[in-house]
Amino acid sequence: MCCILSALALLGPRFAIIIWWIADPERWERSFDGWLWPVLGFVFLPFTTLMYVVVRPGGVSGFDLIWLSLAVLADVAMYSGSGYGNRNRVPGYGSQAAI
Repeated sequence: MCCILSALALLGPRFAIIIWWIADPERWERSFDGWLWPVLGFVFLPFTTLMYVVVRPGGVSGFDLIWLSLAVLADVAMYSGSGYGNRNRVPGYGSQAAI
């Protein structure tokens, strides 16, 4: 069950990016000047990329920064949660490591 949830968390926002880009490529062109930032966002910060596309066409200001901050926290939580969940697989790092 945990692997299914991890796969959905990993692939969910990336799948949404692909579908949204196919459905509305003009919005993505208005949000980003080139192709580098969307690709990097797709790989490393998918929740932040999605939220940026939501708030960018109208300009990023005020309450939009809070939404972007929450998206960054979601990305950080996704990566840190997987690291914490796999801590026992790294020799000498787990909670039951011999000192």
